[in-house]
Amino acid sequence: MGNGIIEMERYSFSLGGRRILKDVSFRAGEGEYVSVVGPNGAGKTTLLKCLCRIHRGGSGAVRIAGRLLQEYGQKDLALQVSYVPQADGRLYPFTVYEFVMMGRYPHLGPFSSPGGRDERAVRDALALTGTAEFAERYPGTLSGGERQKVFIAAALAQEARILLLDEPATFLDPRHEAEIHGLLARANRERGVTILSVTHDINSAAVTSRRILALKNGAVAFHGEPDAFMNGEILAGIYEKPFLFAAHPRSGKKIVVPELFS
Repeated sequence: MGNGIIEMERYSFSLGGRRILKDVSFRAGEGEYVSVVGPNGAGKTTLLKCLCRIHRGGSGAVRIAGRLLQEYGQKDLALQVSYVPQADGRLYPFTVYEFVMMGRYPHLGPFSSPGGRDERAVRDALALTGTAEFAERYPGTLSGGERQKVFIAAALAQEARILLLDEPATFLDPRHEAEIHGLLARANRERGVTILSVTHDINSAAVTSRRILALKNGAVAFHGEPDAFMNGEILAGIYEKPFLFAAHPRSGKKIVVPELFS
């Protein structure tokens, strides 16, 4: 495999006696936006948790920025990888500013206080995500879409080179969903952050990503460009159902359209 900021080679992982990832190989280049798709239970969330070492072990090789994952100390890894998990409704007893400042932990010593660089990183992350107006509020007082943007702000304040996101727009209304996708595109474009984002939204993956990684039953079913992915035979093989397509009215790209039921 060629060099990439993320490289996984014939990686397998089991949990509770069940083999969840099976000989997964892929690479993501620095600054790429990669969407991870596939049916429920395909191993998408497990893949992210293995990359940020919430799950440890497995067989095969995982390299981050050319270095084997197991060689990183936790703080060094946090300088490379940040992670936004699925929204779980959990409430935190911190203001938004305090919560986002916690993303600076890899840059701070055990007894040091945040300095000017840390404060600038937090302000920049709040500005990029449009959450500066919530700085003195508590996350529990915000809407689901606003909270999700705060979690992304904390990950961006971490200033890691890689951002892993697990269904960042799930359960959001269309406006907040569009805002989340827009700010991720800006972070990728303006900051050069490598993004690996799990999604069930095939159209969003096709429109926003530079590359798509599809998993099925824990194995790689597709890894390539969105135009090649939006193919009836490929999608039917992954999701075990037929798909209907149309051209996007602005970009002309192929998108999936819903079926009609009577």
